[in-house]
Amino acid sequence: MDIRIGQGYDVHQLAEGREFWLGGVHIPASFGPVGHSDADVLLHALCDALLGALALGDIGVHFKNTDERWAGKASIFFLEEVAKMVREAGFAVVNVDCTLSLEAPKVMKYAPTMRAVIAPVLGIGTDRVSVKATTSETLGFVGRGEGVWAMAIALLQRQ
Repeated sequence: MDIRIGQGYDVHQLAEGREFWLGGVHIPASFGPVGHSDADVLLHALCDALLGALALGDIGVHFKNTDERWAGKASIFFLEEVAKMVREAGFAVVNVDCTLSLEAPKVMKYAPTMRAVIAPVLGIGTDRVSVKATTSETLGFVGRGEGVWAMAIALLQRQ
């Protein structure tokens, strides 16, 4: 059995007037993450986990933040492209586990929708997509409301 595991991590600064996208879902807020694309920290971490499992680098290798083609791009596009890379390499996603850390807004009520967005892109059921959120108990840049981070783990199996 050929299995691979990858982990990903991403962090973005938060700023007023930015749209807040997490897991492919728009989160109502007066602020959001700053980035070249839509700055969906959860999907970026998930892309890195999948790419890492294949030893293909990270999202920045494939979708450089200096390339204007990706400016303002919805991060679900990046996940779709990375999912194609997984399939082309002869693998399938077994499951993914994602964790977000932010003080506000509270996002767990959106987790089922995030799972429903992510699962079909990866070709798996929602029961194989985990999305969790935590705070940093007011410590550090997350605790001060300056940023958000996400990490993800992906398990792949050769088909």
